[in-house]
Amino acid sequence: PLSARPQPKMAGAGRVWRVGALLLPPAWRLRAPGRAVGAAAGRGGSNGSGRLVLGAAFALGGSAGLCLAARQRLREHSAAELPAGSLQLTLYQYKTCPFCSKVRAFLDYHGLPYEIVEVNPIMRKEIKFSSYRKVPILLANAGSPLQLNDSSVIISAIKTYLISRRNSLEEIVSFYPPVKTMTEQGKEVLEYENKYWLMLDEKETKSVYPVKEVRVEEMKWRKWADDWLVHLISPNVYRTPKEALASFDYIVREGKFGTLEGLFAKYVGAVAMFFISKRLKKRHRLRDDVREDLYEAVNEWVKAVGKNRLFMGGNQPNLADLAVYGVLRVMEGLEAFDDMMVHTNIQPWYQRMEEVIQK
Repeated sequence: PLSARPQPKMAGAGRVWRVGALLLPPAWRLRAPGRAVGAAAGRGGSNGSGRLVLGAAFALGGSAGLCLAARQRLREHSAAELPAGSLQLTLYQYKTCPFCSKVRAFLDYHGLPYEIVEVNPIMRKEIKFSSYRKVPILLANAGSPLQLNDSSVIISAIKTYLISRRNSLEEIVSFYPPVKTMTEQGKEVLEYENKYWLMLDEKETKSVYPVKEVRVEEMKWRKWADDWLVHLISPNVYRTPKEALASFDYIVREGKFGTLEGLFAKYVGAVAMFFISKRLKKRHRLRDDVREDLYEAVNEWVKAVGKNRLFMGGNQPNLADLAVYGVLRVMEGLEAFDDMMVHTNIQPWYQRMEEVIQK
């Protein structure tokens, strides 16, 4: 367990800061294609120089395809010492990780204040208290301290807690048990059961999902964001050497790297991830021009939302809206993001998402 709770600091000083929806500046302004300054993200680690490259790569999205090849430790709901009181949250993250971005979008939309601890993707000393060595990790205190792992579990558990106070947060988290499974490559990984479900009684369910189809639709597209959309990020942001370098340039500036770590990650990591992205393209059976897969996926989402709804959730976003938005925004500023805005129908929905989260 943590010996003390991280104290709020100014952003940039120690990469620990408090955020809330009303304090965040506008996240996106449309740029002309080619002015790439942003990045995409993920989870993971390795050893030596390879550890440095892969650590940076995981912070930029490489883990979306590579994490299946890494053996995962048992994910615990372990306790950490936090002050007593109402719901207090600390998010351990990589800023450009799509899974972390999903959690931030959810917390910001619901106006929940939280502290951020930016994790060094190489050494990960900030999460040494945990046997779970990936991000996001959310430390929550709703009367008793608790650690939550996996972005979709975090979102489902906190949303359930906000709607229903019949159970403690600890009891709610117990409804999402970890289960060991095997990948196609024969690697043992851990998944969470029920992670797209809100654990509500019949009355609460009716208040959130007036008809069964609404719940089914939300769960389908939340899963789609995790199982498909995320896998399109890395091949697109590392599509060319120029794009790979732009991605690493951003993550080094925005992430938590030492001077030498940053230089190594920027140049060696960009080269490495350019070639790894080609393997990811093959693994996920993407087209030669991976932009076409990105465009198709985004337009598929827009079509699912439809012309008669502002969001999939209707007049307000649901958890699927927040998940898709959280994944896509990690590309902001990159050439892939600008191309997506120009060549798909996503822009009106995306701008509405930005506006409603700011409010």
